[in-house]
Amino acid sequence: MLLWARWARVSTWSATALLFSAIYGLPVAMIALASVSGQWNGILPSHFTLAHYTRALHGDSAELLRVSVLTGALASGAALISGTWAALALRRMKGMPKRVLDVIFFVPSAVPSVSIGLGLLVAFSQPPVLLNGTATIVFLAHFLLISAFTYGNVTAGLSRVAPEYGEVAESLGARPFYELRRVTLPLVAPYLLASFSLSFALSMGELGATLMIYPPGWVTLPVGIFALSDRGAIFDASTLTMILGAGTLFVLLGLSRISNKAAVR
Repeated sequence: MLLWARWARVSTWSATALLFSAIYGLPVAMIALASVSGQWNGILPSHFTLAHYTRALHGDSAELLRVSVLTGALASGAALISGTWAALALRRMKGMPKRVLDVIFFVPSAVPSVSIGLGLLVAFSQPPVLLNGTATIVFLAHFLLISAFTYGNVTAGLSRVAPEYGEVAESLGARPFYELRRVTLPLVAPYLLASFSLSFALSMGELGATLMIYPPGWVTLPVGIFALSDRGAIFDASTLTMILGAGTLFVLLGLSRISNKAAVR
């Protein structure tokens, strides 16, 4: 094979690095530059400054970040519980019923997020269940959008766990709940943490549905970024984007370390 040759490996890695830089690195670099720019009239910005970060940290940005983190954590936690429960319940189900239920669980991820937002807006804007104008409808929208990913990841993790582990535990007298708590869940713990991490990242960046249903007192950071960019405040929007990325990355790195420890155990 050509990849065994040194020149082929160098060429492959160089092309991969160039492609990665063009697709991911260059946009992030432009946003980072815009966040510290005082003026941008040419190819590169000028008058570098940290005033945008100072203004963001002393303004409403901290509250927007708090709202985003809280929304992501609560929605991801609820999605993890429901997705794990559903995956365990359907673990031994076969045939058409399982395929139908799989489709039902993945429907929210197959439609545009604005459709989820519009559906919630129409469904819960009138009594007896009136959620429009509350933070609960934002939690519900995020939960619906990320629950499919949690269910899929936990299902994949359970498929890799040999049923013999549970059978051995049952043969030794373990009750179902004990077997679930001490055998099954520890074996799929890395998948549970990975599911929570993915759900949290998706929730932190969600905009479409949130933009349609958020109440004035519960504004997430992506909504704040959209509002700034819509007003033409690109430098401030870039600053909030960097804060959003850094906050999400910090949480994901912490969860990744926990997941690695769980995998080792």
